[in-house]
Amino acid sequence: MKIAIVGGVAGGMSAATRLRRLDEKAEITIYEAGPDVSFANCGLPYFIGGVIGTRSKLLLQTPASLAARFNLDVRVNTRVMSIDRAARTVTVHNSDSNETYTDSYDSLILSPGAAPRILEIPGWNRALTLRSLADADQIASAIGGAPKHVVILGAGFIGVEVAENLRHRGHSVTIVQSSSSILSPFDPEMIEPFHANLEQHGVRIVVNVTATEITEYAVELSDGTRLTADIVISSVGVTPDHALAIEAGLRIGKAGGIWVDNQQRTSDPNIYAVGDAAEKVSLFTGDEQMVWLANLANRQGRLVADVVAGLDVTARPSVTTGIVGAFGMAAAMTGLSEKAARRAGIAHHVMHVHPSSHAGYYPGAETMSLKMVFARETGALLGAQAVGNDGVDKRIDVIATAIYGRLTVSDLMNLELAYAPQFGSAKDAINQAGYVGDNIMDGRTPTIQWHELEERRAAGAVLIDVRTDEENQAGSIPDSLLIPVDDLRNRLDEISAKDVIVHCKVGQRGHTATQILRSHGFTASNLDGGYLTWRAGTDSIARSNPASSPINN
Repeated sequence: MKIAIVGGVAGGMSAATRLRRLDEKAEITIYEAGPDVSFANCGLPYFIGGVIGTRSKLLLQTPASLAARFNLDVRVNTRVMSIDRAARTVTVHNSDSNETYTDSYDSLILSPGAAPRILEIPGWNRALTLRSLADADQIASAIGGAPKHVVILGAGFIGVEVAENLRHRGHSVTIVQSSSSILSPFDPEMIEPFHANLEQHGVRIVVNVTATEITEYAVELSDGTRLTADIVISSVGVTPDHALAIEAGLRIGKAGGIWVDNQQRTSDPNIYAVGDAAEKVSLFTGDEQMVWLANLANRQGRLVADVVAGLDVTARPSVTTGIVGAFGMAAAMTGLSEKAARRAGIAHHVMHVHPSSHAGYYPGAETMSLKMVFARETGALLGAQAVGNDGVDKRIDVIATAIYGRLTVSDLMNLELAYAPQFGSAKDAINQAGYVGDNIMDGRTPTIQWHELEERRAAGAVLIDVRTDEENQAGSIPDSLLIPVDDLRNRLDEISAKDVIVHCKVGQRGHTATQILRSHGFTASNLDGGYLTWRAGTDSIARSNPASSPINN
């Protein structure tokens, strides 16, 4: 059996090494257009920042090491120019020898990855991109030793990571974002603390603008602003690198990537596709989607090797889980956001909690923000987001696993998670989310979201702040009535309407107040996530439209 693989790194190399383990006699050839066939591309921002001080640490394998251990024929600087599907051949060109030749295959695996998106604006050729080790070398060389003014176009994961690393090296950094918030897969109130943390560490962020021109020393923006720019780095996204597949007449799917079935076969049964160029299927909607994650590329590479070797396996739908960190804070998400659930037309509930990363009495406990999205009728988990300085990664990983296992929000109450004061709480953040979600599902504690508050108040609802006077003075929602929860039973006659919304700092005291009011005949709802969530949401509005902000204090 003769297998040709186009592209290395995550998907291609996972397929190649798995194939070798399954079939010692197979003839396996990998064609890699660049000089490096196996490197840690997710580590590139940290190499630029000096966190990873040795370039060689990013090189996971070389052609020589792959030949020695796996008997793989790895041909670097060799680009596949075309595919003859009828003859089952590829035409390739080696840039070192300037040789062009044809090779045959029984099965062809495409793993070309993704290409940086290009903006059609004057001066775009000045923008540096970060996809390969060569790109990292170019950026590191351009940065040099003296402080520079750096403009980063796009506030995705890579843009944020590059911004952090360049600030650590003393450079002036401005991020230009076309939408109203950074890291657009997140909901605005969740990513707001992360946005603020970037700015507190000296990263300037401008939103709702685009670059219109890149000149020799500046970037011109759509609002007329001119940013000084010694260096411009593009992080405006990627597109599937599927030109080869298109030229070969392979089917392109609805999401814009190479269409594949549940065994990674393309529209040609002898050709497979994996990684960033191939479409994935959403677990929640069943729709095709593009997901740019190395773990999925690795998973698909292994699976396609199994299929080529004759094993009966099929791909699982994608949950999509990711995390980004900067200046000690992490933002992570899995599954659907609230806005994604709305776009998909999925009936859902939302809840926010703000638990401690570990037991509050043990030194170093940090407050995190955790948001859950779950199905309205069944409570099935649809997604989660978490932001904080500690413990974010493990909570999102637990929820991602729970989603994969088809658990409901109420099931989270019963998870037995590792506990000691320095690691968690007896009621872990995950358990707390389960308690809150269960109360919502059972109708014990009706809630409203921060963005629904003004509509309810306009319809006649009264908002009661059940925090202490000291907390209220430090920051409050305008025109709310202050009645601390411990005084509520004795001050019910001060409430002028039957429709009441209550809030505390994070929602816990609001839950108690809601039960008190409901037992006395009021139609009471808890402001989900309390003042912290409302403040984060209104802060996000203020960034994109300062005139509309309702913030008091």
